[in-house]
Amino acid sequence: MHYLRMIAQFIRVSAKEETAYALNFWISLVHALLNLAGGVIGLLVLFNQVTAIQGWNFASTLALLGVYLTASALRNLFIGPSLESLAGMEGEVWVGTLDFSLLRPVNIQFLASLRKWRLFALIDLALGLAVLFIALLRTGLQFTLPYLLNFAFTMLIGIAVLYAVLLFFTALVFWSPGFLYTWVFDGLFQMARYPLGLYPGWLKLVLTWIIPVGVITTVPVQALTGSLPPLTQLALLVQAVLLIGGASWLFHRALRRYNSASS
Repeated sequence: MHYLRMIAQFIRVSAKEETAYALNFWISLVHALLNLAGGVIGLLVLFNQVTAIQGWNFASTLALLGVYLTASALRNLFIGPSLESLAGMEGEVWVGTLDFSLLRPVNIQFLASLRKWRLFALIDLALGLAVLFIALLRTGLQFTLPYLLNFAFTMLIGIAVLYAVLLFFTALVFWSPGFLYTWVFDGLFQMARYPLGLYPGWLKLVLTWIIPVGVITTVPVQALTGSLPPLTQLALLVQAVLLIGGASWLFHRALRRYNSASS
């Protein structure tokens, strides 16, 4: 309950900061609409030339876009902002002001992961879910409760993988504070916009098991359409658990390399 109260407090503080300027809402809305329009127009142009690519038609690829937008929104809502304030440009690792967080009587990983929220990312989340809903209607499939639960489960696996990979890249900053590793992740995450089947075999292997950004988007759509084998889903669950454990271990080990501005 203590941690839940802290999260509620973090959200209240973040809400006050974001709503201090009304213009922030309109900027966020325009950005979200442009991002959505760019993705949908790209698909319309592509599938005006072909009917399917590697077994992915317009409806399933639109569903992939919806999952990508949803995952991006969740990242921007509560995962990205906190880690960026720690390891981003002018973050605490860069300027050496992490001491204030380290001295607080709370788990440092919890604090580093959830203290900053961008509530205007809820706009992106709503648009992503809307795209996903429209895509599901276009598939013409009958979605039963087990299918939907399976989809939700794989989405949770994807978000867990997203968090673990981001935490891993954040931890690397402690070894090289002058390099923005999270920007590297941004470039890799762009590849999750497209089905894994479009990439060469070796790259598909990398994006599934080594730097598994493809798991975040392609796998939930496969689960929704019933094309994800149960054993693969189990393997991905184990992978997510191992990734979170490994990223957490690396993060706490990285803290030992932190140099305070006062030292």
